[in-house]
Amino acid sequence: MKSWSLRRTLLAVLLGLTLALWVGSAAIVYVEARRESQELFDQSLIETGHLLLSLVKKDAREHGLTGPIDLPLRGHPNPHQYLLFKVRDAQQRVLYRNDAASDIALSRSAPDGLSWTSIGGQRWRLFSLWDPQRSLQLLVAEPTSHRDDISRGFFYRIALFGLLLVALATIAIWWSIHRVFRVLQASADEVSARTPDELTDVHVHGAPSELHPLLLEINRLFGRVRHSRDNEQRFTADAAHELRTPLAAIKTNLQVLQRARSADEREEFIAALGASVERATRLVNQLLALAQLDPQSQAETALAPGDLAQLLAAQGTQWQALAAPYQLSLAVNVAPAPCALHADSLQVLLRNLVDNALRYTPAPGAIEIRCGVEAGRSYLRVADTGPGIAEQWHARVFERFVRLGGSQVPGSGLGLSIVRRIAERHGAQIILGAGLQGRGLAVTVVFPAT
Repeated sequence: MKSWSLRRTLLAVLLGLTLALWVGSAAIVYVEARRESQELFDQSLIETGHLLLSLVKKDAREHGLTGPIDLPLRGHPNPHQYLLFKVRDAQQRVLYRNDAASDIALSRSAPDGLSWTSIGGQRWRLFSLWDPQRSLQLLVAEPTSHRDDISRGFFYRIALFGLLLVALATIAIWWSIHRVFRVLQASADEVSARTPDELTDVHVHGAPSELHPLLLEINRLFGRVRHSRDNEQRFTADAAHELRTPLAAIKTNLQVLQRARSADEREEFIAALGASVERATRLVNQLLALAQLDPQSQAETALAPGDLAQLLAAQGTQWQALAAPYQLSLAVNVAPAPCALHADSLQVLLRNLVDNALRYTPAPGAIEIRCGVEAGRSYLRVADTGPGIAEQWHARVFERFVRLGGSQVPGSGLGLSIVRRIAERHGAQIILGAGLQGRGLAVTVVFPAT
């Protein structure tokens, strides 16, 4: 995918908007100013016409009018590009005119008031006015060149001022964008300078508020990576420590087996070696199961509607057969318990709970596996008549490789950690309580209401 520059995009968009706003504003100002100037010119032309007609009427009353009188325009460099006027009587005889209008015909049929006409291929503004007795008609014309010159000068001034503003806006926008991206670059440099073992938080102070969510998410990511790394280091160290014991036992049994003096001793040492291998195998399987359930290494478990009763009923006979060698009675009591579940992972959860109950419950004893619905929520419970867990250990028994002090039962300390991980993936709650006959342990997994 082709990369694009946010800096250039912002600069282009902001400059484009600035230029568009300026052009639009300048066009509106220019059109309005031109309209206002046209109105002022027209008003001036009307006032000039009324003044000229009043002067002609006064002169006619005092001296009379016998022939056309030409009024020269002294001092004007080009009289043909100035005001032209003529005064006619009712018989359309010219009584007054300026010298520039002597050889130019002004329309006799011009409508009263303002109109447009063409003189010498140029557009002129014409004003026609009769006196109240309609004995005198005044025609006064003005070229549009004056108006165009003023409008053109105004346009040039607007354009020059606008270009200056655009240049200043470009510098201001570039500086603002550069300042913002300088902060982004500083944060990027801070992150890129980190070593794989340096996962401290990125500094948020001094960054714009819009950048805070990104930096905070980066810091949360660093926190999760730190937590995952610490867990992996602790997991590796604990696994190495726990594997050392069964591996040492295997090595010892092999050495003793090599020095066996009779077939009976050899059989005894082979049995001990098999137990050590079984313990190592179980520990490795538990480690693999826990690694697969690690939240950092796998996506969320896909849950589907199901019933815990069907899951328990399918394995009840198998668990009862497993309990027989331990001289324990195992009862399975099921009732409909609908919930969202992942069958494979729940089988792992059940296997760990039942395995713990079988190994820690002394003979003769009892184990009960039950499911149902309480207070609108489905539950799964495994209870026994074993030694139970003291309340002060309830929070710690779910940690990896944690085993109760003084326990003589071999184990890895991973079973309840696996149970907790699977329960978390189901959004379920684990409750530890008293077991059967007022003693032992009951582990209840309560699922969210469907």
